[in-house]
Amino acid sequence: MAAPRGFAPASIENTMNHVPHILVVDDDSDIRQMLADYLQRNGLRVSQADGGRAMRALMDTHAVDLVVLDVMMPGEDGLSLCRNLRAGKHRAVPVVLLTARDDETDRIIGLEMGADDYVTKPFSSRELLARINAVIRRTQMLPPNLQVSEAGRQLAFGEWRLDTTARHLLDAQDTAYPLSGAEFRLLRAFLDHANRVLSRDQLLSLTQGRDAELFDRSIDLLVSRVRQRLGDDAREPTYIKTVRSEGYVFSVPVQLLGPEE
Repeated sequence: MAAPRGFAPASIENTMNHVPHILVVDDDSDIRQMLADYLQRNGLRVSQADGGRAMRALMDTHAVDLVVLDVMMPGEDGLSLCRNLRAGKHRAVPVVLLTARDDETDRIIGLEMGADDYVTKPFSSRELLARINAVIRRTQMLPPNLQVSEAGRQLAFGEWRLDTTARHLLDAQDTAYPLSGAEFRLLRAFLDHANRVLSRDQLLSLTQGRDAELFDRSIDLLVSRVRQRLGDDAREPTYIKTVRSEGYVFSVPVQLLGPEE
């Protein structure tokens, strides 16, 4: 069967080890091919898409581990595509944005849309590879205290449970509420360090993994999003409390539940 127009599926890797599958979405075919060639030379599987339609077609038929998404595309731009990904069935797939804008407002918008990281043009392919590997490591990494098999396990706190496999919240009626990758990592960081004050720098390291160029405002925005998910009042929060001049603390006891509980 012919591939949908606009993308080139990656070849199947004959290996017992999982090779991360990266989808590069950019309307510039030269940039797409240059990135695909470089990432493939560094051991990754790569597919290409020239826009939103081709991206959705590929993601509906192939398992994708991470999307590299150009912001400045005609029609559906990268921010809109990122927002739509976070609202759909592929919400857990990490996204790294490629942007020509080096402005804090645009970076904040990207994070608000659910991006896991971003690279500002012009950038080196080596930097992008490092960002991709860092995001994949964060996505797959388990904290030391929970490195037992997590199949079906949940973290219970207050009126909520976090399903660590499906990466969504469950309320008392077992209604599931999906989380973006960044929201899941932030909430997981709080649950793994309950009743401990975490500085913004610590939270940045646990959730974003970026260098010193990151700005505190990105964590504040992410905390606000997670509070909204939990129905927490920012003025008098129950779960995530602000500690003036220090950071945040998750102030509710957390219990690890097994599959049968």
